[in-house]
Amino acid sequence: MFGKLFGRKDASRPALPVIRNVTIGRTVVLDPLAWRRFGAETKFALDRDTLEITAQGLIQLNDGAFVHRFYTDDEILFQVVSDDREGQRANDFTVFVPWASDYPADRADRDLWAQRLRARTFQVEGLPEYRRLWFGDEAPQQDPVTLWEDVFYDREAQTPDRRLFQTTMLFHRDLAGGDGRELLLALTAEPEESSDVTHETMIGLPLSVGEFRA
Repeated sequence: MFGKLFGRKDASRPALPVIRNVTIGRTVVLDPLAWRRFGAETKFALDRDTLEITAQGLIQLNDGAFVHRFYTDDEILFQVVSDDREGQRANDFTVFVPWASDYPADRADRDLWAQRLRARTFQVEGLPEYRRLWFGDEAPQQDPVTLWEDVFYDREAQTPDRRLFQTTMLFHRDLAGGDGRELLLALTAEPEESSDVTHETMIGLPLSVGEFRA
């Protein structure tokens, strides 16, 4: 999904584009049927249909694609992937909710997590097994994707408030006999400004353009 790594910024453009009318300070309204139609089968759980966006992330990739991330205060993530920076050619929409966030105790914890990111399948306590989505699941081992995310808390800012280096892999499982798909995003987050490394797990569902508005 992400391809190769991010490219350079163009300083002449605004730091933050508005994507489908979504940016910091605005709301995204989701169609709750996007998850309620799966009933108890899905592990995705969200107690509201309106997301108040308080932070925005921007990832630029070498192949020209962009990942736009919109966060709430409780770290629900609305994500848009687009072939252009302004989001006019957006082609992938997803909502993720946090499942777990852990600080590794030591190097052994970090090494074990890195092995799990490379594996064909991924499972954590309380969740079923998910299979690797990026790159397919044919290979027993696959190097995860690495990327930088610029995170902003002010939509008028020209420079990011935080930069996060991430090592990440996307997994999935079928729902409703193959009519739906649940996603699991697993990643290591390393802030540029500190040594507070975390291991993050999020559960997500793909959205169609008719399942959200802003």
